Amino acid sequence: MKIFPCKTIRVPDDLTSVTAYKPTDEINPAEVGMSCEEVQAIWAGIEDIYCSGIHPAISFCLRRQGKIVLKRAIGHARGNGPDDDLSAEKALVTPDTPICLFSASKAATAMVIHLLDERGLIHLMDPVCHYIPEFAAAGKENITIHHILSHRGGIPVPPRNVEPEMIFNHDAIIELLCRAKPESPGGRRTAYHAITGGFILGEIVRRVTGKDIREFLREAIQNPLGFHYFNYGVSCEEASRVALSYYTGIPLYFPLNIMTRRALGASWEDVVRISNDPRFMKVIIPSANLFSTADEMSRFFQLLLNKGKLDGVRIFNPLTVHHAIMETGKPQIDRTVLIPMRYGAGMILGNKPIGMYGPFTQHAFGHMGFSNILCWADPDRDIVVSLLTTGKAMLGPHLIPLARLLMRISRYCRRLAVH
Repeated sequence: MKIFPCKTIRVPDDLTSVTAYKPTDEINPAEVGMSCEEVQAIWAGIEDIYCSGIHPAISFCLRRQGKIVLKRAIGHARGNGPDDDLSAEKALVTPDTPICLFSASKAATAMVIHLLDERGLIHLMDPVCHYIPEFAAAGKENITIHHILSHRGGIPVPPRNVEPEMIFNHDAIIELLCRAKPESPGGRRTAYHAITGGFILGEIVRRVTGKDIREFLREAIQNPLGFHYFNYGVSCEEASRVALSYYTGIPLYFPLNIMTRRALGASWEDVVRISNDPRFMKVIIPSANLFSTADEMSRFFQLLLNKGKLDGVRIFNPLTVHHAIMETGKPQIDRTVLIPMRYGAGMILGNKPIGMYGPFTQHAFGHMGFSNILCWADPDRDIVVSLLTTGKAMLGPHLIPLARLLMRISRYCRRLAVH
């Protein structure tokens, strides 16, 4: 029997030596109807994932009724990867360490687009070519902004034989996508747009506002809410604080390696390598390089759970949030990821009896990120969860502990209302 190799980190015997948190940041669980034992069981679930050896760093934040129940980090931001030497300099991860959200960036990008719609600068049902005329080429004249947001835009993957480093050249990739022939008419099929859609949405922001999406996000959301990070890329001064991504887990073999390469436009290993490239931390990749802490990401979803208002600051009209999280069509087999998916206009929705965010999370909304990053809000339980991880594995011993964690969150954060 062939044993598949699995790339894992060195897990210390004493987990407290690699755990960082401030007890004063976390409330007494009784304030939100939970027990200390239930909260500890959820954190033990995080520790189980870490002990799988797949993730060098995990940062986790759980809010219930707007209050922080857990805000902790475990592991190393750098220096304890599977291929790192024992003598490599190590840096512990903390709750303040910025981590790349990868595809969870799409949630922020989508809300920027919804904000433009709220302000009357665009209309979601307009064709993309109304704002980017050259996008009409090759039969894409009827693809709307809403199609792109809901992964029905017909351009789910980059054209073949495109070098992965092209993502560092915004103008070149926009030109490429504008020339591309769609795989299907807009709205016809659901197929996850892993990379392509974000560039188109970012270009719409630039043409409508005259500002790049980084600047617009900073002015519209980041600064008003006092986020330190929560934007595309990081400054040169803070790049050294970023938690690196690591290639871990069981290597992908045919056909998974072919499927993922087609969806991502690069091999799994190349995506990890590129994400640690200094250029990746400087450019704007609206679908993939928003950097944040788990706390900031949880505050963002708390903003949406609160229907657009946080800490006395209103960012979105309640109807705008509703437009973003309402289901855009019946669940279909996604032609990219080949599993049934429920999408909103920019969000991935939960499901019942089991969904991406655990059992009976049919009203939850959020997003995943390459490859075990999960951020979501669940109005039934009045919770917001942000799970940021740095091990990039599709397959490995972390999957069962991850499933158990999601079950514990759904179980111990009991539903407060019936929809």
